[in-house]
Amino acid sequence: MRKVKFGNVEVTRLVTGGNPFSGFSHQGGQRDQEMIRYYTTDRIKDALRRAEAAGINTFFGRTDRHIQRLLLEYWDEGGTVQWFGQTASELGDQLGAIRSAARAGAKGVYLHGGIVDYWYAQGQTDLLKAALDVMREVGLVAGFAGHSIEAHAWIRDNLQPDFQMCSYYDPSPRGSSPHHVSTTEEKWDAAHRSAMAALIQTIPWPAVHYKVFAGGNKSIAEGWQFVAAHMRENDLVCIGHYLKDNPNMIAENVATFERLVERAD
Repeated sequence: MRKVKFGNVEVTRLVTGGNPFSGFSHQGGQRDQEMIRYYTTDRIKDALRRAEAAGINTFFGRTDRHIQRLLLEYWDEGGTVQWFGQTASELGDQLGAIRSAARAGAKGVYLHGGIVDYWYAQGQTDLLKAALDVMREVGLVAGFAGHSIEAHAWIRDNLQPDFQMCSYYDPSPRGSSPHHVSTTEEKWDAAHRSAMAALIQTIPWPAVHYKVFAGGNKSIAEGWQFVAAHMRENDLVCIGHYLKDNPNMIAENVATFERLVERAD
């Protein structure tokens, strides 16, 4: 698989995400618990090894202690997939989470999407600037996730990160709270996806496309077609994999990506 430069780090254009590992299914509380029970430490490490075997070289996942601990085990056992850390919204100290990711071996870091949406909605853009300063201070590839089109437009116009991580959907707006609340009432609006895709075309640095299948709530085949039509040459796509549904899911997604997206480029 072709790699692109994110800052000074080479990253495959398809990366694996961590939501299923931590039970963020976007399909309701029962599905959340199913994922948490399935993804033991051994199974998460196995999923990372499957990603590695399929040609993926980067994991985008949380900076909480559970993920940090299992990554150390995985690397000590010979694993080679590198880590871009997502700050954990529930830990409160987002700047501390950035520093923790650097100490734990991350190659890059990005501010949690709910935090970005919330800080922007609350007018706390000074905190977004402070987060970027800390990312630069610790020497990590620097990014911001987010579901809000307006927040991403502000980051594009006022900051200079290495990447922006753009959600195709805004399932549960975070203007009043940064935290995800598990529900079956989340919103998967095609108009939001189109508007985010249009915004991505205006970002002067790479973008990471995520929630491209609406957390498994929309057509996978149609989602792939949309990704292929809107990814730029140096963009990435991040997909979470729940291997209980299909143990070969990672290899199949790599094959589909190479057939549809790489060929479209």
